[in-house]
Amino acid sequence: MKTTLPPEPTGLAGADVLRAKPGLRKRWLYILPSVFITYSLAYLDRTNYGFGAAAGMANTLHISNSRSSLLGALFFLGYFLFQIPGASYARRKSARYLVFFALVSWGSLASLTGVIRNFWLLAIDRMLLGVAESFILPAMLILLTNWFTRAERSRTNTLLVLGNPVTVLWMSLATGYLIRAVGWQMTFILEGLPSVIWGFAWLFVIRDHPQEVSWMDKASLKNLSEQLEDEQKDLPKVASLRSAIRQPGVTLLTVQYFFWSLGVYGFVLWLPSMVQAGAAKGIAMTGVISAVPYLFAILFMLLVSHFSDRSLRRKQFIWPFLMIAGVALLGSCLTAGQSFWWAYGFLIVAGAAMYAPYGPFFAIMPEILPRNVSGEVTALVNSSGALGGFAGTWLVGLLQARTGDSRSGFLLMSVSLVIAGIMVLCIRMAPRNIPSTVPELAP
Repeated sequence: MKTTLPPEPTGLAGADVLRAKPGLRKRWLYILPSVFITYSLAYLDRTNYGFGAAAGMANTLHISNSRSSLLGALFFLGYFLFQIPGASYARRKSARYLVFFALVSWGSLASLTGVIRNFWLLAIDRMLLGVAESFILPAMLILLTNWFTRAERSRTNTLLVLGNPVTVLWMSLATGYLIRAVGWQMTFILEGLPSVIWGFAWLFVIRDHPQEVSWMDKASLKNLSEQLEDEQKDLPKVASLRSAIRQPGVTLLTVQYFFWSLGVYGFVLWLPSMVQAGAAKGIAMTGVISAVPYLFAILFMLLVSHFSDRSLRRKQFIWPFLMIAGVALLGSCLTAGQSFWWAYGFLIVAGAAMYAPYGPFFAIMPEILPRNVSGEVTALVNSSGALGGFAGTWLVGLLQARTGDSRSGFLLMSVSLVIAGIMVLCIRMAPRNIPSTVPELAP
Protein backbone atom coordinates (compact mmCIF):
# COMPACT_ATOMS: atom_id res chain seq x y z
CA MET A 1 0.00 0.00 0.00
CA LYS A 2 1.36 3.39 -0.99
CA THR A 3 1.72 5.89 1.83
CA THR A 4 1.80 9.66 1.76
CA LEU A 5 1.67 12.19 4.50
CA PRO A 6 -1.84 13.28 5.51
CA PRO A 7 -3.61 15.93 3.48
CA GLU A 8 -2.87 19.43 4.69
CA PRO A 9 -6.07 21.43 5.18
CA THR A 10 -6.26 25.13 4.57
CA GLY A 11 -8.52 26.11 7.42
CA LEU A 12 -9.87 25.18 10.86
CA ALA A 13 -13.41 24.37 11.84
CA GLY A 14 -15.56 24.09 14.92
CA ALA A 15 -13.10 25.33 17.54
CA ASP A 16 -15.80 26.54 19.93
CA VAL A 17 -16.92 22.98 20.78
CA LEU A 18 -13.80 21.96 22.69
CA ARG A 19 -12.84 25.43 23.90
CA ALA A 20 -16.03 25.52 25.92
CA LYS A 21 -15.06 22.43 27.92
CA PRO A 22 -13.03 23.42 31.00
CA GLY A 23 -12.30 19.78 31.78
CA LEU A 24 -10.35 19.53 28.55
CA ARG A 25 -8.18 22.49 29.45
CA LYS A 26 -7.12 20.70 32.64
CA ARG A 27 -5.27 18.15 30.52
CA TRP A 28 -2.65 20.79 29.78
CA LEU A 29 -2.10 21.35 33.50
CA TYR A 30 -2.13 17.74 34.73
CA ILE A 31 -0.48 15.78 31.91
CA LEU A 32 2.02 18.02 30.17
CA PRO A 33 4.08 19.28 33.16
CA SER A 34 4.62 15.67 34.26
CA VAL A 35 5.59 14.61 30.76
CA PHE A 36 7.98 17.55 30.44
CA ILE A 37 9.70 16.86 33.78
CA THR A 38 10.11 13.16 32.94
CA TYR A 39 11.74 13.75 29.56
CA SER A 40 13.84 16.52 31.04
CA LEU A 41 15.27 14.15 33.64
CA ALA A 42 15.91 11.52 30.97
CA TYR A 43 17.82 14.01 28.91
CA LEU A 44 19.83 15.19 31.91
CA ASP A 45 21.17 11.69 32.53
CA ARG A 46 21.77 11.22 28.80
CA THR A 47 23.76 14.34 27.99
CA ASN A 48 25.79 15.12 31.10
CA TYR A 49 28.27 12.56 29.78
CA GLY A 50 29.59 15.23 27.42
CA PHE A 51 30.47 17.44 30.38
CA GLY A 52 32.15 14.55 32.16
CA ALA A 53 34.24 13.94 29.05
CA ALA A 54 35.17 17.63 28.83
CA ALA A 55 36.08 17.65 32.54
CA GLY A 56 38.72 14.95 32.17
CA MET A 57 36.79 11.71 32.64
CA ALA A 58 39.13 9.86 30.26
CA ASN A 59 42.22 11.00 32.15
CA THR A 60 40.75 10.04 35.53
CA LEU A 61 39.82 6.53 34.37
CA HIS A 62 42.97 6.16 32.21
CA ILE A 63 41.07 5.40 29.01
CA SER A 64 41.83 6.53 25.46
CA ASN A 65 39.84 9.15 23.57
CA SER A 66 38.44 6.48 21.26
CA ARG A 67 37.21 4.46 24.26
CA SER A 68 35.69 7.60 25.73
CA SER A 69 33.81 8.09 22.47
CA LEU A 70 32.66 4.47 22.62
CA LEU A 71 31.27 4.97 26.14
CA GLY A 72 29.18 7.89 24.89
CA ALA A 73 27.99 5.91 21.90
CA LEU A 74 27.09 2.69 23.75
CA PHE A 75 24.17 4.49 25.34
CA PHE A 76 22.52 4.68 21.92
CA LEU A 77 23.12 1.02 21.17
CA GLY A 78 21.15 0.15 24.31
CA TYR A 79 18.61 2.83 23.42
CA PHE A 80 18.04 1.08 20.09
CA LEU A 81 17.40 -2.47 21.32
CA PHE A 82 14.09 -2.36 23.22
CA GLN A 83 12.08 0.53 21.80
CA ILE A 84 9.57 -1.48 19.79
CA PRO A 85 8.85 -4.03 22.57
CA GLY A 86 8.52 -1.12 25.00
CA ALA A 87 6.07 0.69 22.72
CA SER A 88 4.05 -2.51 22.30
CA TYR A 89 3.82 -2.89 26.09
CA ALA A 90 2.82 0.76 26.51
CA ARG A 91 0.03 0.40 23.94
CA ARG A 92 -1.29 -2.95 25.12
CA LYS A 93 -0.74 -2.62 28.88
CA SER A 94 0.36 0.66 30.46
CA ALA A 95 2.60 3.55 29.45
CA ARG A 96 2.32 4.82 33.02
CA TYR A 97 3.92 1.76 34.66
CA LEU A 98 6.55 1.42 31.94
CA VAL A 99 7.72 5.01 32.47
CA PHE A 100 7.81 4.47 36.25
CA PHE A 101 10.07 1.43 35.80
CA ALA A 102 12.30 3.36 33.41
CA LEU A 103 12.62 6.35 35.76
CA VAL A 104 13.78 4.27 38.71
CA SER A 105 16.11 2.14 36.56
CA TRP A 106 17.83 4.91 34.67
CA GLY A 107 18.24 7.13 37.74
CA SER A 108 20.07 4.30 39.51
CA LEU A 109 22.21 3.47 36.48
CA ALA A 110 23.07 7.14 35.87
CA SER A 111 24.31 7.49 39.44
CA LEU A 112 26.44 4.38 39.01
CA THR A 113 28.27 6.15 36.18
CA GLY A 114 29.97 8.22 38.87
CA VAL A 115 30.87 5.18 40.98
CA ILE A 116 32.22 2.57 38.55
CA ARG A 117 35.95 2.69 37.78
CA ASN A 118 36.35 -0.34 35.49
CA PHE A 119 35.99 0.49 31.79
CA TRP A 120 33.98 -2.59 30.78
CA LEU A 121 31.62 -2.32 33.75
CA LEU A 122 31.10 1.33 32.85
CA ALA A 123 30.43 0.31 29.24
CA ILE A 124 27.74 -2.15 30.41
CA ASP A 125 26.24 0.52 32.69
CA ARG A 126 26.03 3.06 29.86
CA MET A 127 24.40 0.50 27.57
CA LEU A 128 21.82 -0.48 30.22
CA LEU A 129 21.13 3.22 30.81
CA GLY A 130 20.22 3.44 27.14
CA VAL A 131 17.90 0.44 27.47
CA ALA A 132 16.07 2.02 30.41
CA GLU A 133 15.66 5.33 28.62
CA SER A 134 14.58 3.70 25.35
CA PHE A 135 11.07 3.21 26.76
CA ILE A 136 10.45 6.89 27.50
CA LEU A 137 9.77 8.74 24.25
CA PRO A 138 7.56 6.11 22.52
CA ALA A 139 5.62 5.46 25.74
CA MET A 140 4.92 9.13 26.37
CA LEU A 141 4.00 9.81 22.74
CA ILE A 142 1.49 6.95 23.00
CA LEU A 143 0.21 8.45 26.26
CA LEU A 144 -0.28 11.84 24.59
CA THR A 145 -2.31 10.31 21.73
CA ASN A 146 -4.73 8.99 24.40
CA TRP A 147 -5.23 12.50 25.75
CA PHE A 148 -4.91 15.02 22.89
CA THR A 149 -6.39 15.47 19.41
CA ARG A 150 -4.67 15.90 16.07
CA ALA A 151 -4.96 19.69 16.14
CA GLU A 152 -3.13 19.77 19.50
CA ARG A 153 -0.47 17.18 18.75
CA SER A 154 2.38 19.30 17.43
CA ARG A 155 2.24 21.52 20.53
CA THR A 156 1.94 18.64 23.00
CA ASN A 157 4.81 16.81 21.31
CA THR A 158 6.86 19.99 21.45
CA LEU A 159 6.19 20.46 25.15
CA LEU A 160 7.40 16.89 25.65
CA VAL A 161 10.53 17.26 23.53
CA LEU A 162 11.25 20.68 25.07
CA GLY A 163 12.65 18.63 27.92
CA ASN A 164 15.62 18.17 25.60
CA PRO A 165 16.84 21.75 24.97
CA VAL A 166 15.52 23.15 28.27
CA THR A 167 17.49 20.51 30.15
CA VAL A 168 20.62 21.11 28.13
CA LEU A 169 20.17 24.85 28.71
CA TRP A 170 20.07 24.72 32.51
CA MET A 171 22.40 21.73 32.64
CA SER A 172 24.94 23.65 30.58
CA LEU A 173 24.72 26.49 33.08
CA ALA A 174 24.74 24.33 36.23
CA THR A 175 26.70 21.17 35.48
CA GLY A 176 29.92 22.99 34.67
CA TYR A 177 29.86 24.72 38.05
CA LEU A 178 28.83 21.49 39.81
CA ILE A 179 31.76 19.60 38.28
CA ARG A 180 34.02 22.43 39.34
CA ALA A 181 32.70 22.18 42.92
CA VAL A 182 32.45 18.41 43.52
CA GLY A 183 34.05 16.70 40.51
CA TRP A 184 32.50 14.80 37.64
CA GLN A 185 31.96 11.57 39.62
CA MET A 186 29.81 13.18 42.32
CA THR A 187 28.00 15.21 39.64
CA PHE A 188 26.84 12.00 37.94
CA ILE A 189 25.65 10.61 41.29
CA LEU A 190 23.73 13.75 42.26
CA GLU A 191 22.12 14.19 38.85
CA GLY A 192 20.84 10.58 38.76
CA LEU A 193 18.96 10.59 42.07
CA PRO A 194 16.11 13.00 41.09
CA SER A 195 14.87 10.51 38.47
CA VAL A 196 14.34 7.83 41.12
CA ILE A 197 12.40 10.23 43.36
CA TRP A 198 10.32 11.58 40.47
CA GLY A 199 9.30 8.04 39.44
CA PHE A 200 7.01 7.77 42.46
CA ALA A 201 5.52 11.23 41.81
CA TRP A 202 4.81 10.18 38.20
CA LEU A 203 2.98 7.07 39.40
CA PHE A 204 0.79 9.21 41.66
CA VAL A 205 -0.14 11.90 39.10
CA ILE A 206 -0.45 10.13 35.72
CA ARG A 207 -3.13 7.80 34.38
CA ASP A 208 -3.11 6.05 30.99
CA HIS A 209 -6.57 7.14 29.81
CA PRO A 210 -8.98 10.03 30.48
CA GLN A 211 -11.59 7.54 31.75
CA GLU A 212 -9.34 6.80 34.74
CA VAL A 213 -9.26 10.31 36.24
CA SER A 214 -11.74 12.06 38.51
CA TRP A 215 -10.98 15.65 37.48
CA MET A 216 -12.58 15.44 34.00
CA ASP A 217 -16.35 15.86 33.83
CA LYS A 218 -18.48 13.43 31.83
CA ALA A 219 -19.37 15.91 29.08
CA SER A 220 -15.70 16.74 28.45
CA LEU A 221 -14.75 13.08 28.50
CA LYS A 222 -17.49 12.19 26.02
CA ASN A 223 -16.49 15.01 23.68
CA LEU A 224 -12.81 14.06 23.76
CA SER A 225 -13.50 10.35 23.23
CA GLU A 226 -15.74 11.06 20.24
CA GLN A 227 -13.13 13.35 18.71
CA LEU A 228 -10.35 10.79 19.06
CA GLU A 229 -12.53 8.01 17.63
CA ASP A 230 -13.55 10.17 14.66
CA GLU A 231 -9.88 10.74 13.86
CA GLN A 232 -9.26 6.99 13.81
CA LYS A 233 -12.07 6.49 11.27
CA ASP A 234 -10.26 8.72 8.75
CA LEU A 235 -7.06 6.64 8.85
CA PRO A 236 -6.27 3.68 6.56
CA LYS A 237 -6.53 0.21 8.06
CA VAL A 238 -3.14 -1.41 8.68
CA ALA A 239 -3.17 -4.99 9.90
CA SER A 240 0.26 -5.23 11.51
CA LEU A 241 3.59 -3.54 12.14
CA ARG A 242 5.09 -5.53 9.27
CA SER A 243 2.52 -4.07 6.88
CA ALA A 244 3.19 -0.58 8.17
CA ILE A 245 6.96 -0.92 7.73
CA ARG A 246 6.49 -1.81 4.05
CA GLN A 247 4.91 1.54 3.31
CA PRO A 248 7.27 3.96 1.51
CA GLY A 249 6.37 6.92 3.73
CA VAL A 250 7.33 5.00 6.86
CA THR A 251 10.63 3.87 5.31
CA LEU A 252 11.56 7.42 4.36
CA LEU A 253 10.73 8.78 7.81
CA THR A 254 12.80 6.04 9.44
CA VAL A 255 15.92 6.61 7.34
CA GLN A 256 15.50 10.37 7.52
CA TYR A 257 15.45 10.32 11.32
CA PHE A 258 18.74 8.40 11.36
CA PHE A 259 20.50 11.25 9.57
CA TRP A 260 18.73 13.93 11.62
CA SER A 261 19.73 12.27 14.88
CA LEU A 262 23.30 11.75 13.71
CA GLY A 263 23.62 15.52 13.40
CA VAL A 264 21.71 16.34 16.60
CA TYR A 265 23.38 13.95 19.02
CA GLY A 266 26.86 14.57 17.73
CA PHE A 267 26.14 18.25 18.28
CA VAL A 268 24.68 17.79 21.80
CA LEU A 269 27.29 15.50 23.30
CA TRP A 270 30.39 17.04 21.81
CA LEU A 271 29.52 20.75 21.75
CA PRO A 272 31.05 21.38 25.23
CA SER A 273 34.40 19.89 24.17
CA MET A 274 34.35 21.76 20.87
CA VAL A 275 33.49 25.08 22.49
CA GLN A 276 36.09 24.58 25.22
CA ALA A 277 38.81 23.91 22.68
CA GLY A 278 37.86 26.89 20.50
CA ALA A 279 37.30 29.44 23.24
CA ALA A 280 40.15 28.25 25.50
CA LYS A 281 37.87 28.77 28.51
CA GLY A 282 37.44 26.86 31.76
CA ILE A 283 34.70 24.26 32.12
CA ALA A 284 32.30 26.68 33.84
CA MET A 285 32.48 29.25 31.05
CA THR A 286 32.15 26.46 28.50
CA GLY A 287 28.76 25.64 30.01
CA VAL A 288 27.54 29.22 29.64
CA ILE A 289 28.67 29.46 26.02
CA SER A 290 27.17 26.04 25.21
CA ALA A 291 23.76 27.03 26.62
CA VAL A 292 22.92 29.84 24.21
CA PRO A 293 22.04 27.69 21.14
CA TYR A 294 19.47 25.82 23.25
CA LEU A 295 17.80 29.05 24.35
CA PHE A 296 17.09 29.86 20.72
CA ALA A 297 16.05 26.24 20.10
CA ILE A 298 13.32 26.55 22.75
CA LEU A 299 11.93 29.70 21.14
CA PHE A 300 11.85 28.21 17.65
CA MET A 301 10.30 24.93 18.82
CA LEU A 302 7.40 26.80 20.41
CA LEU A 303 6.83 29.00 17.36
CA VAL A 304 7.02 26.17 14.83
CA SER A 305 4.66 23.90 16.77
CA HIS A 306 2.15 26.73 17.20
CA PHE A 307 1.96 27.50 13.49
CA SER A 308 2.04 23.82 12.51
CA ASP A 309 -1.05 23.13 14.64
CA ARG A 310 -2.84 26.24 13.41
CA SER A 311 -2.44 25.14 9.79
CA LEU A 312 -2.18 21.37 10.38
CA ARG A 313 0.80 21.40 8.03
CA ARG A 314 3.74 19.22 8.99
CA LYS A 315 6.16 18.76 6.10
CA GLN A 316 6.62 22.48 5.43
CA PHE A 317 7.64 22.99 9.05
CA ILE A 318 10.34 20.31 8.99
CA TRP A 319 12.56 20.23 5.91
CA PRO A 320 13.52 23.96 5.65
CA PHE A 321 14.85 24.02 9.21
CA LEU A 322 16.94 20.88 8.72
CA MET A 323 18.47 22.37 5.58
CA ILE A 324 19.25 25.62 7.41
CA ALA A 325 20.85 23.65 10.26
CA GLY A 326 23.05 21.74 7.84
CA VAL A 327 24.20 24.88 6.05
CA ALA A 328 24.86 26.64 9.36
CA LEU A 329 27.03 23.76 10.58
CA LEU A 330 28.96 23.95 7.33
CA GLY A 331 29.44 27.69 7.93
CA SER A 332 30.73 26.91 11.41
CA CYS A 333 33.13 24.36 9.95
CA LEU A 334 34.49 26.83 7.37
CA THR A 335 34.95 29.71 9.81
CA ALA A 336 36.25 27.74 12.81
CA GLY A 337 39.91 28.35 11.95
CA GLN A 338 39.43 32.06 11.32
CA SER A 339 37.10 33.33 14.03
CA PHE A 340 35.69 31.42 16.98
CA TRP A 341 32.82 33.88 17.36
CA TRP A 342 31.72 33.59 13.72
CA ALA A 343 31.81 29.81 14.05
CA TYR A 344 29.89 30.07 17.32
CA GLY A 345 27.23 32.29 15.69
CA PHE A 346 26.65 29.64 13.06
CA LEU A 347 26.33 27.07 15.86
CA ILE A 348 23.53 29.11 17.43
CA VAL A 349 21.61 29.12 14.13
CA ALA A 350 22.24 25.38 13.66
CA GLY A 351 21.10 24.47 17.16
CA ALA A 352 17.86 26.46 16.85
CA ALA A 353 17.05 25.09 13.40
CA MET A 354 17.76 21.41 14.08
CA TYR A 355 15.44 21.39 17.12
CA ALA A 356 12.59 23.47 15.70
CA PRO A 357 10.75 20.70 13.75
CA TYR A 358 10.42 18.02 16.45
CA GLY A 359 6.77 18.76 17.29
CA PRO A 360 5.45 18.53 13.71
CA PHE A 361 7.64 15.52 12.96
CA PHE A 362 6.31 13.33 15.77
CA ALA A 363 2.76 14.42 14.91
CA ILE A 364 3.05 12.68 11.53
CA MET A 365 2.98 9.01 12.61
CA PRO A 366 -0.42 9.01 14.40
CA GLU A 367 -1.81 11.06 11.49
CA ILE A 368 -0.93 8.51 8.78
CA LEU A 369 -1.39 5.28 10.75
CA PRO A 370 -4.09 3.90 13.11
CA ARG A 371 -3.40 3.48 16.82
CA ASN A 372 -2.80 -0.28 16.56
CA VAL A 373 0.53 0.37 14.79
CA SER A 374 1.37 4.09 15.15
CA GLY A 375 3.07 3.66 18.53
CA GLU A 376 5.32 0.84 17.33
CA VAL A 377 6.14 2.76 14.13
CA THR A 378 7.08 5.79 16.23
CA ALA A 379 9.36 3.49 18.24
CA LEU A 380 10.86 2.16 15.01
CA VAL A 381 11.57 5.67 13.78
CA ASN A 382 13.03 6.64 17.15
CA SER A 383 15.13 3.44 17.14
CA SER A 384 16.59 4.51 13.84
CA GLY A 385 17.33 7.85 15.49
CA ALA A 386 19.14 5.96 18.25
CA LEU A 387 21.40 4.36 15.65
CA GLY A 388 21.99 7.81 14.23
CA GLY A 389 22.82 9.03 17.71
CA PHE A 390 25.25 6.11 18.14
CA ALA A 391 26.92 6.94 14.84
CA GLY A 392 26.99 10.68 15.52
CA THR A 393 28.36 10.38 19.04
CA TRP A 394 31.04 7.86 18.13
CA LEU A 395 32.09 9.25 14.76
CA VAL A 396 32.17 12.92 15.79
CA GLY A 397 34.24 12.08 18.86
CA LEU A 398 36.49 9.72 16.88
CA LEU A 399 37.07 12.25 14.11
CA GLN A 400 37.93 14.90 16.68
CA ALA A 401 40.37 12.53 18.40
CA ARG A 402 42.03 11.51 15.11
CA THR A 403 42.28 14.94 13.48
CA GLY A 404 42.83 17.09 16.55
CA ASP A 405 40.09 19.59 15.61
CA SER A 406 36.31 19.69 15.23
CA ARG A 407 35.99 20.54 11.52
CA SER A 408 35.56 17.01 10.21
CA GLY A 409 32.89 16.31 12.83
CA PHE A 410 30.98 19.46 11.92
CA LEU A 411 31.17 18.52 8.23
CA LEU A 412 29.73 15.07 8.97
CA MET A 413 26.82 16.59 10.95
CA SER A 414 26.23 19.19 8.25
CA VAL A 415 25.89 16.64 5.46
CA SER A 416 23.64 14.43 7.60
CA LEU A 417 21.18 17.24 8.33
CA VAL A 418 21.01 18.29 4.68
CA ILE A 419 20.29 14.69 3.68
CA ALA A 420 17.54 14.54 6.32
CA GLY A 421 15.96 17.72 4.95
CA ILE A 422 16.05 16.45 1.38
CA MET A 423 14.39 13.19 2.39
CA VAL A 424 11.48 15.00 4.05
CA LEU A 425 11.12 17.16 0.94
CA CYS A 426 10.87 13.99 -1.18
CA ILE A 427 7.95 12.54 0.80
CA ARG A 428 4.84 12.79 -1.37
CA MET A 429 1.90 14.74 -0.04
CA ALA A 430 -1.76 13.83 -0.47
CA PRO A 431 -3.22 15.96 -3.26
CA ARG A 432 -6.53 16.95 -1.68
CA ASN A 433 -7.67 18.92 1.35
CA ILE A 434 -9.94 17.69 4.15
CA PRO A 435 -11.47 19.50 7.13
CA SER A 436 -9.23 19.62 10.17
CA THR A 437 -9.95 18.14 13.51
CA VAL A 438 -11.15 20.52 16.18
CA PRO A 439 -8.34 22.22 18.12
CA GLU A 440 -8.31 22.64 21.88
CA LEU A 441 -6.28 25.68 22.78
CA ALA A 442 -3.86 25.51 25.65
CA PRO A 443 -4.67 27.78 28.59
